[in-house]
Amino acid sequence: MKMLGLSSAILISISLLFGCSANEPKNNDTKPKKNTAEAPKMEDVTKAYHNFAISEIDQFVKATEEFTNAVKNGDIEKAKEIYPTARMYYERSEPIAESFGDLDPKIDAREGDVKEEEWTGYHRIEKGLWKENTTKGYEKYADQLLKDAKLLRAKVETVEVTPDVLVTGAVDLLNEVSTSKVTGEEDRYSHTDLYDFAANVQGAEKIYELLKPELEKKDKDLSKKIEDHFIQVNQLLEKHNKDGKYVLYTQLKKSEVKQLSQAIDALAEPLSQLGIVLEG
Repeated sequence: MKMLGLSSAILISISLLFGCSANEPKNNDTKPKKNTAEAPKMEDVTKAYHNFAISEIDQFVKATEEFTNAVKNGDIEKAKEIYPTARMYYERSEPIAESFGDLDPKIDAREGDVKEEEWTGYHRIEKGLWKENTTKGYEKYADQLLKDAKLLRAKVETVEVTPDVLVTGAVDLLNEVSTSKVTGEEDRYSHTDLYDFAANVQGAEKIYELLKPELEKKDKDLSKKIEDHFIQVNQLLEKHNKDGKYVLYTQLKKSEVKQLSQAIDALAEPLSQLGIVLEG
């Protein structure tokens, strides 16, 4: 769910990330010309992100099939083990996955987000596994989830990735953590929220890495600031990773939750300024 948009100034300035140099010689031809030197950079960056999203969703479908098979086989422990890591693929690619307004609720809606009779997907099955400690009656949700995941994979091929999708996507991934997921409501039964946190941060960091070469040409200080904040957030997350597994969110102290939330907010701030700074 998108929690916060960017200002119109940011969206207007996106073109400057890949745009013409201010030092280009003027001419009397008022007809706009395509900047053939810069266009491939934009195309390469957006194509690279599209390929990244496809790769993540490929893995998401594969992991979802393993998860749903475990549910249908009545293997509760295996399903619980796969649940958080399978969802990470979805969370990393959320700027693309969420663009399908019909599929996102089917796959990722939390209890109360939709009508009870329409509630399907990962969180519906999560409730069965952790609260009811059963897979019985959830086989139909497993079948529907896999069907929806495969449909998502087919549809992602058609998505047009633009620079504004990247910039707004990076910020929205972090805002979603700091404004809703930090409350623990995302994985309210399994308490595996830190997997979602980490995946959202990783998704935002991937976007930053793709934009970094062009950003450094415009503002090295901003790029360094963003990079430093990513390091800080990742270090905080790693403190709660024990032997490759994140601890339950309920095990974090209030002070640790606050520290993590503040670090993510501090990272989102320079990311949200990206377009505005490039405008100058």
